[in-house]
Amino acid sequence: MRAVIVAAAVAFLVSLFGTPIGIKVFTALKAGQPIRSVGPATHQGKKGTPTMGGVVFILATVIAYVAGHVALTTLPEQQIAQVGPTITALVLLGLFVFCGAVGFLDDYLKVRRRNSGGLSGRYKLVGQGLVGVVFGVVALYFPSTNGETVGSTTISFIRDISWLNVGKVVSVMIFIFVVMAASNGVNLTDGLDGLATGASTMVLAAYGLIAFWQYRHWCGDLDYSRGGAYCYAVRDPLEIALIAGAAAGACVGFLWWNTSPARIFMGDTGALGLGGLIGGLAMASRTMLLLLIVGGLFVIITMSVVIQIISFKTTGKRVFRMSPLQHHFELAGWSEVNIVVRFWIIAGIGVAIGLGLFYSEFLTAVG
Repeated sequence: MRAVIVAAAVAFLVSLFGTPIGIKVFTALKAGQPIRSVGPATHQGKKGTPTMGGVVFILATVIAYVAGHVALTTLPEQQIAQVGPTITALVLLGLFVFCGAVGFLDDYLKVRRRNSGGLSGRYKLVGQGLVGVVFGVVALYFPSTNGETVGSTTISFIRDISWLNVGKVVSVMIFIFVVMAASNGVNLTDGLDGLATGASTMVLAAYGLIAFWQYRHWCGDLDYSRGGAYCYAVRDPLEIALIAGAAAGACVGFLWWNTSPARIFMGDTGALGLGGLIGGLAMASRTMLLLLIVGGLFVIITMSVVIQIISFKTTGKRVFRMSPLQHHFELAGWSEVNIVVRFWIIAGIGVAIGLGLFYSEFLTAVG
């Protein structure tokens, strides 16, 4: 627990005090956010707000990960059941950094061209797919000394569902899909001051709790598993908890400056990076289907876009005034702050239900 707390605290402080530096740097570089002319009219007042803020909390998370491992070295070896760095960290931080890099390219093109076009949707998906392929292969084909891989060959809900074994090749494809779906889900949720940051913080904190619980009841801890206790067959759960906690802390520090009225936007750099990390956390913790509940807000907002597209292409009519869903409520007259807070509540409900299901499954199993 000490390492997770240290990582979260360091990430929070680096992000909190590093974001103003990022604001000055990106302002000096004239990296202002272009605003789409077809968006809500109220967004035109945000034109020129510096973007690419995701660089700050991605960097803060990486620094905090190192700090967390420094904290681990202060513990007696017998008090910890695993010591990193690990392949799990490589996969999770790799997804965070390289999905963020795809978003950074998109943001850079927007700023350079002075329009909201950026990287075309096709090439953005290709970039996300390539990142997913690389780290999906690493997650499925590089086992630890006890044979555990970061990803699993079975579909998982709260843990692996043993009878749903799909093999390594299909599992890599599923890994890619989850990473792409999560990164685009967070990206679609972005667009109002603090909305995606706050929702992501809740989801990341939830995965920090899930992973730490798995660590305390880990099959890799022989002192625990030898007792016949109900354990979790997850690789490197402490690493998962440490990274999730660090990312959550970094997002809280960034939210101080990103909340309404935002002094800086995370941009696609932050949104794609966070989504990639969240998808990776779900796969590494063997809670893939649980992500649909824990990340319920992202699912709802993504489905609003899917419904809008299908409805318009098949009937020529729109279900919503504008998609994603948050813009529908903007055009309906809700204030931006009201939308953000109410959507945060929805995100919190999804997280609470997800954590409740996770813990109740454990109680049922050991009871």
